[in-house]
Amino acid sequence: MSLEPYRAPVSPLAAGLACRCPRCGKGPLFKGFLDLAPSCSACGQDYGFADSGDGPAVFVILLGGFIVVALAFWVEVTFEPPLWLHALLWIPAILVVTLGLLRPFKSLMVALQYRNKAAEGRLDPPAP
Repeated sequence: MSLEPYRAPVSPLAAGLACRCPRCGKGPLFKGFLDLAPSCSACGQDYGFADSGDGPAVFVILLGGFIVVALAFWVEVTFEPPLWLHALLWIPAILVVTLGLLRPFKSLMVALQYRNKAAEGRLDPPAP
């Protein structure tokens, strides 16, 4: 019987926004831009449990869209620029906002999965 050493709980928000391991808060969570590492290099936590699916992308689209559209409306009402200037402003803005938020949101979803022990739903086999 082997017991794991005690680890102080890591805040899912802190680990998620820092893109660090949800168990120790030290090792990197990603090996690429959005590719999860197979395990933590600091504590050895296996990231096989992590499946954030499309959740982070949906949240980023909704939040980024709200921010950019609100700013575009404000600029239109305040300054009335031509359409080409709107395109010049908001196409790069939406790319920066969405790509900038996608990695931390995915990391946060993985940290919340770890914290809440979320797993794929399974049906128990029928009793004999």
